[in-house]
Amino acid sequence: MSLIEVKDLCKDYVNDEIKTPVLHGLNFKIEKGEFVAIMGPSGSGKSTLMHILSFLDKLSTGEYLFNGRNVGELTDDELAEMRSNEVGFIFQAFNLLPRTSVMENVMLPLIYTGMKETERIEKAKKALISVGLGHRLDFFTNQLSGGEKQRVAIARALVNDPKVIFADEPTGNLDSKSGLAVMKILQNLNNGGHTIILVTHERYTADHAKRILRIKDGEIIADEKVENRIIAEHNDELVK
Repeated sequence: MSLIEVKDLCKDYVNDEIKTPVLHGLNFKIEKGEFVAIMGPSGSGKSTLMHILSFLDKLSTGEYLFNGRNVGELTDDELAEMRSNEVGFIFQAFNLLPRTSVMENVMLPLIYTGMKETERIEKAKKALISVGLGHRLDFFTNQLSGGEKQRVAIARALVNDPKVIFADEPTGNLDSKSGLAVMKILQNLNNGGHTIILVTHERYTADHAKRILRIKDGEIIADEKVENRIIAEHNDELVK
């Protein structure tokens, strides 16, 4: 059984009775442990697809199976539970709470789990150490560089032990060195067994993944293995 299976997925937006088709009959599978980049130009539908896959939006027609469950049949409460427990999010704009500490930001997804505070602290600390920020636990987010903010966002995405990590243009607001550090973390997480789905408009970023779904005008135009994958090395250099 595939972790993600999409069958004839379509998405339309309706505004004032005007229907705008965005996604047209998509079909693909993603297995557990894959690192997939969804790549396409602005307006191609890639972000809409990510929102559907991550339970932030609903499809119009077709089927979306997540770990065997038909997502289209889930209630809003069940979708909220899936967002909380099954997936983690990394956004281009970081989406960190201002004037709060790094630890508090990472602990945020755990607040409504019923977990004891000592356990929440321990899990957040472990996640931050895993992205190289064990020395920034008590810093406020406005004291961090852009690259450090994105690593906090990655730690927050990891803290619930999600089945899938969705990364939406995660290097878009970063310089090349900070962006490379983020891609190195994502590759290391994937090497450790995490499923990563990356959304990007840049071929360079997509080439860090193992597989690319290329989307244009709401249709998948290619589904290909990355032949010359870029590996983010420890010495901050690119190796092909």
